[in-house]
Amino acid sequence: MAWKQRKLGEVCEVTMGQSPDGSTYSDEPSDYILVQGNADLKDGWVVPRVWTSQKTKTAQAGDLIMSVRAPVGAMGKTAYDIVIGRGVAAIKGNEFIYQTLVKYDADRYWKKLAAGSTFESVNSNEVKGAIINVPQDIEEQKKIGEYFLNLDHLITLNQQKITLLTKLKKAMLEKMFPKKGSVIPEIRFNGFANAWEQRKFDEVFDCTIPSNTLSRAELNYESGSVRNIHYGDILIKYGSVVDVKNDEIPFATGKSSEDFKSALLQDGDIIIADTAEDETTGKACEIGNSQGLDVVSGLHTMVCRPRNKMALGYLGYYLNSDAYHHQLLPLMQGIKVLSLSRTNVQKTMVCYPQSKAEQQLIADCFRNLDHLITLHQRKLDMLKKLKSACLSEMFI
Repeated sequence: MAWKQRKLGEVCEVTMGQSPDGSTYSDEPSDYILVQGNADLKDGWVVPRVWTSQKTKTAQAGDLIMSVRAPVGAMGKTAYDIVIGRGVAAIKGNEFIYQTLVKYDADRYWKKLAAGSTFESVNSNEVKGAIINVPQDIEEQKKIGEYFLNLDHLITLNQQKITLLTKLKKAMLEKMFPKKGSVIPEIRFNGFANAWEQRKFDEVFDCTIPSNTLSRAELNYESGSVRNIHYGDILIKYGSVVDVKNDEIPFATGKSSEDFKSALLQDGDIIIADTAEDETTGKACEIGNSQGLDVVSGLHTMVCRPRNKMALGYLGYYLNSDAYHHQLLPLMQGIKVLSLSRTNVQKTMVCYPQSKAEQQLIADCFRNLDHLITLHQRKLDMLKKLKSACLSEMFI
């Protein structure tokens, strides 16, 4: 059966919001939850932030909520009876209608209609007059809605798993490395009880290996014989350990190993980004799995080579933990851009267990957490792409 074009206001009841008096806003859960705009929507649901004692326009649990002021078009649902402010509209629609409006937002449909000099908005006539294509068969609407509801459920599950794993990793980073003034961590693997070693940075590392000053314009991702670690990738793209063989690392254009005789890196070397716009300055990555490939350290970095080999990964995770990084904060210089000097970094202390077996267990613990986070992130990205493709193909 052919789908039919209808105005949204003909298919669904649409209520435009009306903001209560600001003096009635509160943080009392016994008052009405107030939804004022996009900031009150997260992951497709209303998130209570503000309450009000004044009942203006309302929406019931299960209603669809759309942002009608900048940014226009964001969609969510409410699991609560709420008061809706001027920045949103309540729509009584099924899952099919919700996914249709999600697609409209993705297609920037509302953005094209929006007007306003201070901030963009759409009015009641534009919302109610939006033309949507609807299957005449209610069962078809239900089937399509259920399909996307299941997809959204899988997306939410993976988002939650990533959040939980990220929180677990953060907690473990805080507890598996000794805090300031201590040489014993809060959490430790069975069988290890000795106090950790604490040494000056330059006693642990040889910092004489040079880096280069190649800019982004001198790098490429197509071909070359020498890979170049850029500080921007350390700050944004790479984790605590860089897998040289498998991670995406640009090549130094037109360069060979002969151009970097004393600068070629080896597994276990640490690269520190010495410049950033914020306190991520000092983020480090450890070189791993180079398998004989030539790799060098680039612009705004310093290379630190352990004087004594440690378990691969330990130093990468330790140097990115708060236990170490807090030492760098008072040493950072600059206003708009923060930087660290080699001299200042060498003033810090490095803490590590003497046992390589303990070092390895710690590194493996964080490596496994990173692996799980990456797996769920890939699955999440795949599900989001699948949903986007289905929205394009399954809606007229």
